[in-house]
Amino acid sequence: MTIADAKSSSVTTAPRRALGDFTADRRLLMLAAMAVVVGAGGTSAAWLLIRLITLATNLIWFGKLDLFTRSMEHLTPSPWMVAAPVLGGLVIGLMARFGSEKIRGHGIPEAIEAILIGGSRMSPKVAVLKPISSAISIGTGGPFGAEGPIIMTGGAIGSLFAQFFHLSAAERKTLLVAGAAAGMTAIFGTPVAAVLLAVELLLFEWRPRSFIPVAVAAVVATGWRPWLFGTGPLFPFSADPVLPWWGLALCASLGVLAGLQSGLLTKLLYSLEDAFERLPLHWMWWPALGGLAVGLGGLIEPRALGVGYDVIRDLLTGHMVVQAVLILLAVKAAIWLVALSSGTSGGVLAPLLILGGAMGWLVGQILPGDPGFWALLGMAAMLGGTMRSPLTSVIFAVELTGDWRMLAPLLAASAAAYATTVLLLKRSILTEKIARRGRHITREYGVDPYELVRVSEVMVHQVDTLAADLSIPDAMAILQEGQQRVYPVVEASGRLVGLVSRADALAWRVEGGHKGQTLTERVSDAALPVVHPGDVVAQAVELMLATGQGRIPVTDAGGRLVGLLTRKDLLQIHANTSKAEGDRQAYFIPGRRE
Repeated sequence: MTIADAKSSSVTTAPRRALGDFTADRRLLMLAAMAVVVGAGGTSAAWLLIRLITLATNLIWFGKLDLFTRSMEHLTPSPWMVAAPVLGGLVIGLMARFGSEKIRGHGIPEAIEAILIGGSRMSPKVAVLKPISSAISIGTGGPFGAEGPIIMTGGAIGSLFAQFFHLSAAERKTLLVAGAAAGMTAIFGTPVAAVLLAVELLLFEWRPRSFIPVAVAAVVATGWRPWLFGTGPLFPFSADPVLPWWGLALCASLGVLAGLQSGLLTKLLYSLEDAFERLPLHWMWWPALGGLAVGLGGLIEPRALGVGYDVIRDLLTGHMVVQAVLILLAVKAAIWLVALSSGTSGGVLAPLLILGGAMGWLVGQILPGDPGFWALLGMAAMLGGTMRSPLTSVIFAVELTGDWRMLAPLLAASAAAYATTVLLLKRSILTEKIARRGRHITREYGVDPYELVRVSEVMVHQVDTLAADLSIPDAMAILQEGQQRVYPVVEASGRLVGLVSRADALAWRVEGGHKGQTLTERVSDAALPVVHPGDVVAQAVELMLATGQGRIPVTDAGGRLVGLLTRKDLLQIHANTSKAEGDRQAYFIPGRRE
């Protein structure tokens, strides 16, 4: 926009905000109040999902129309064990094809996509079809957990509720994640882990605006849980974590093994997905093929079917034998990988706990202490390495078992698994799917460098200016021959009047008839965005975006020009940040005098 345009249109500058540690405002209280409703909704969805899974499981496998929890170990191998998962996969394929394709998969990648790409908007279809499809999938023997579906369903409830109000995409995201955290809290009784999962995996930020409403929703779910699910930890367990002085090194070593196991499972999963992609069949039929693999696996080891919470309890309490754990580990891994890669509906958290726990239990046979102790470490390490959420995995394991003495061993194992997977794989099992759809995301958070730097630190201090009383012909000559594209126009006192550019000079030349006119007559009425030396650069960026200006004058409190901020100066901040990451040198070198 030229100065001539600016005379006829007032430029709206971005409002200045008070600087502080956080950017929270009173809307935070409104979001927290909304989170109370969303938390109750997410809890109700979790209760409904668990009841649907139990009802479907009992009806399909035991011929009972009740809500009593039964173990799959009592099943007798039969042709129905193969037919049921195939029929369940067929129904899910039809629901995805003619209902909503969003119900395919384990839910967390879809939730991430909705947050980062879809403006945190989910459809009512997802809220209805996701729990139904998951109940069918798990109820017919699918080796999945309920956490992925409830994260998707709870998130859909939060998103739908938010869409009734005038909220920004960031505020909708907060309520979406609040619903997901409430659902996870209700099922597992892990409010702190649910909030940590939100921070490490779903929110993509660390702000009071998002953290507090999510925490409110988790607390609400905790309050409702005793009435709907009962009290106490889901897997009560207590092991003696007393280790020799070198024991934490063993915990870290187990974490490395879990990281390698996680990397192998991730690679196998996406290799199988590629194999399904090459099939000459519509993807609607793939879940039925996955169900065939599930049924065949069930003939070998019935306990590999379904959620498998009873298996987790037995691994922790040691009520297993080596041969049974080896078979369970192999069968569960195989049918889970095939079924998940086929695009059916179900979660990954419970299977990861079983696979990591089985590995830890087996290794624990040759390590000091209770095998259940090592099984728990394997569960947490597998979760932390695969989902790239080490803090979540530590607290999740503690809240699941109620044993807070395990913190140090769990941290050693989870951190080691996390380090292993981030070094081996560029993407996690959750983000690889998103990357294959052409989307790039990063899960490294940092403070915006533009919020740390003041305008005075990067602005151009020595600025060539034009006098306000300069004639238009003389100004045109300078603009055409000068090295700058834009010149500030100042009065004799140094007060800024406006900006003129080469585009202005070209317009004046076309107009003609400017003899005797000065710059004051052409620019003094133009509204102009400015920043001050004490402003953070982020405010200048907001002004540039709001006004379309590539250069912003810097003035003191009296309106006198003291500098100029350009896009090049902003790029230098990024360059300095990259330099700080890459430049390496030692400051204390033996023998060198300071």
